[in-house]
Amino acid sequence: MSRVSDAVTPDNTPTSNPIMKKALLWSALVAVAIAVIGATVGGLVAGVPGIAGALLGAALALVFMGITAASILLGNRFAQGEQFVGIFFGIVLGGWLLKLVLFIAVVAILRGQEWFDSVVLFICLVAGVLGSLTVDVIVAARSRMPYVSDAKLPTASSE
Repeated sequence: MSRVSDAVTPDNTPTSNPIMKKALLWSALVAVAIAVIGATVGGLVAGVPGIAGALLGAALALVFMGITAASILLGNRFAQGEQFVGIFFGIVLGGWLLKLVLFIAVVAILRGQEWFDSVVLFICLVAGVLGSLTVDVIVAARSRMPYVSDAKLPTASSE
């Protein structure tokens, strides 16, 4: 008699990996769109400082969007068993803390600089946040992820 577990070879890759990779790709495309549109509008409105603000805002948006998805992908490498759940959430929380510290450091460094337009930078950062949320919702909604992922069914016993 054939066992159920023999029919399917288990894959240790978490089912969220393709979703996170797709979110990273789409986030990069959103950041490029923000850079192009922001630099064009910023250049028309504020000249070279507007272009610099838009490019800086798009780059920061890309970094902040990428840290979360990258930390989840990194955490998935260590989250293969119940004992590693703490490591997974530690990595993800560490990514969020890194974003917070990085944001505070960037704001402190850029404070008072005149080589970029701060309004264009702010608008591009807000566009990056909204774009990131939109990408996450669309990618998650279109994914075919089951409600219970990575579940292992019991094997049939032979009598």
